[in-house]
Amino acid sequence: MRCGVADSGVAGDASELEAATAAFTRVRPRLFGIAYRMLGSATEAEDLVQDVWLRWQTCDRSAVLNPEAFLATTATRLAINVLQSARNRRETYVGPWLPEPVDTGADPYLGAERGAALEFAALLLMEKLTPNERAAYVLREAFDYSYAQIADILSSTEPAVRQLVSRARKHLASERHAPVTAAEQRELLTAFLAAARSGDLSALERLFTPDVTSLSDGNGRKGVARTPVVGAVRVAKFLQAISTWFWDEIDVRWTQANGQTAAVLLQDGGVYGLLTVSATAEGIDQLLWLVNPGKNKAVRVPD
Repeated sequence: MRCGVADSGVAGDASELEAATAAFTRVRPRLFGIAYRMLGSATEAEDLVQDVWLRWQTCDRSAVLNPEAFLATTATRLAINVLQSARNRRETYVGPWLPEPVDTGADPYLGAERGAALEFAALLLMEKLTPNERAAYVLREAFDYSYAQIADILSSTEPAVRQLVSRARKHLASERHAPVTAAEQRELLTAFLAAARSGDLSALERLFTPDVTSLSDGNGRKGVARTPVVGAVRVAKFLQAISTWFWDEIDVRWTQANGQTAAVLLQDGGVYGLLTVSATAEGIDQLLWLVNPGKNKAVRVPD
C-alpha cells in the first residue's frame, strides 16, 4: 500500500486534517497494540505510533481508500524494521531481557480484538520468531485479520501467510504447555510470595515445575542475577538464600500487567520492580523479575 507525500507538505485544509485526525484517533489503540506485541516495549511502541502519525499528516491522504488499513500496514511494516534493529541492540543487553510491562488493568486488550499475545511468556517465545512470522501471528491471533488482509500488509501471498502463522503457532505450542487460568495464576503467585518470604524450601519446590526458570531483567543493576537460574532445586535454594535479607525491605502491591496478576515490589517508597509468574498445570515454570529501573517507570503503583 503506497501513499505519496502531498505537494503542500500537509494535505488538505483544516476540515480535512480534522477528519484525518479523527481517523487516526479511532485506530490508534490498535496501532499501539500491534507495535507493542511486535516489539515487547511500550516506549518503542509509542515512538512508532508517533512516527505513523507524522507520516499520516504529511501523506497525500486523497490517495488512501482505507485509512485504517493504511495505518495498520504502516505500523506493521515499521515494526518489522524496528524489530530488526532492536534485536541487534539486545545483543549487548546485560543479563536476561524481558518485555517492558504494560498496565492491562485499564485496557485489558490494548486495542486488540482479543487479549492474545500479551503475556510475558508469549512475548518471550515470539522473540524467537522471524519478524514476518511474528507480524503474521500477531495480526491473526490478536486482531483477527484475514489471511488476505495480512498478505496485503506484508506484501505477500495468502498461502505464504498461512505458512507463517502455522509455523508461529507450532513453535509457540512446542515450547509451552497450555497456561493456567488467570485465577490459578494469581493463586500460584500468592503462594509463591508466601513461600519465598519464609524461605520454605519444600513449599517452593512443590510450586515449581522440574525445569522452572528464574529470569531477572536488571540490565546490569547491582545485586541482580545476570544469568537465568534453572531447575526446581536450584531456584528454591537461591530463593531460600535471599529470603534472609531481601524481603525485609519489600512491600507488595497487586496490579495487572500484560493480562496477568503481578506483584509490584516497593522499596523505600519507590518501585524496586515487578514480579510475576507463568504457569502450567504442572506448576510455575517461569519467575519473571523486572527490576530494570528504566522499565520500572512503566509500572503503575496501585492505590
